[in-house]
Amino acid sequence: MRLRSDIFVSALIRRLFARGDFAAVEHKGEEQAGAIFIRQRFRDGSETLYAPAPQSLFDEEESGTRLFETRIDRRDPQEIRETLDRELKFDPDLWVVELETDDIGDIVPLAGLRANPLD
Repeated sequence: MRLRSDIFVSALIRRLFARGDFAAVEHKGEEQAGAIFIRQRFRDGSETLYAPAPQSLFDEEESGTRLFETRIDRRDPQEIRETLDRELKFDPDLWVVELETDDIGDIVPLAGLRANPLD
């Protein structure tokens, strides 16, 4: 069973604050199962957008986890905003979470970057 969106977002924000970084909900979506988009802001003004990974990237045993993929990597904030506006027109129930941190590797599970369980 998959973790509710509101609980996942709350845990994500708490983990960022615990590290001394900043996080905020830019758009609150459907609490149970709203898609989550993550907007990472960098000190140089660029941004990266992470979106839910396609279901085809999940193993059967991972069906309850959330994985993300990089949708747009280190671009102008206006490009990220336009993409999010299009996504919100398509699905107004999605979440947008803004993170101000240099490294999300241990916070956001990215598809294709999972640790080998045999290590």
